[in-house]
Amino acid sequence: MEQFSTRQNKIGRLIQKELSEFFRREALTLAKGKMVSVTAVRITKDMSLARCYLSIFPSEGAAEVMADIKLHKGHLRGELGHAVRFQLRHVPELEFFLDDSLDYIEKIDNLLK
Repeated sequence: MEQFSTRQNKIGRLIQKELSEFFRREALTLAKGKMVSVTAVRITKDMSLARCYLSIFPSEGAAEVMADIKLHKGHLRGELGHAVRFQLRHVPELEFFLDDSLDYIEKIDNLLK
């Protein structure tokens, strides 16, 4: 298990908060009306890359929404840079991954019924 420094955790939480706010504002255009939650952000040791894990509800069409988000990651990084310009000198590159743990939990729950 990879250990994260206090600084990595703080930057991860800051990016998670700002991206969550952006996805809330832009849900109709960028996420096609679906709810996008940023479940976790992991920062590399050199602070150059942020791995962002997204949960999309409802999960039907999540792959299409993820493709759209990945297509606009440059714009997202620019918006993020504008939002955190007083806290961070360098905005890390963004990488997005689908967090389907909620679907997995629901599937297990249905199997147990």
